[in-house]
Amino acid sequence: MHRIMLREVIIDAPSADIDAVTSFWAAALAATPHPVPGEPYVALRGAASLPQVATQDIGDDPVPRFHLDIETDDLEAEIARLEGLGATVRARFGTYAVLTDPVGLLFCLLPPESEEFALRSATVGG
Repeated sequence: MHRIMLREVIIDAPSADIDAVTSFWAAALAATPHPVPGEPYVALRGAASLPQVATQDIGDDPVPRFHLDIETDDLEAEIARLEGLGATVRARFGTYAVLTDPVGLLFCLLPPESEEFALRSATVGG
């Protein structure tokens, strides 16, 4: 048994479009953009949203997309559970992993970082 929680919706955009995408989504969600130092992310603080929202510069990749970040307190158990549901691991980076769902949509598994994790996460596995 372990815990999971959808933490964030990430709006991925090519470098050439990241400023326009960030401006659009900040205005659309009544948020204030805050670049994350040393990261390709811009947090959209105060967004009219239950999960956090951010934009991400995906460099030269020409395909804009959305992806989800899911926190888990047991990365290995959650990878195994999701693979059993049809997910595929695309990359692993120490404490987090990039996966795709059965139709190829990207999402990430991350360790718990949110203050809300203890209160809002759900127990899964068994």
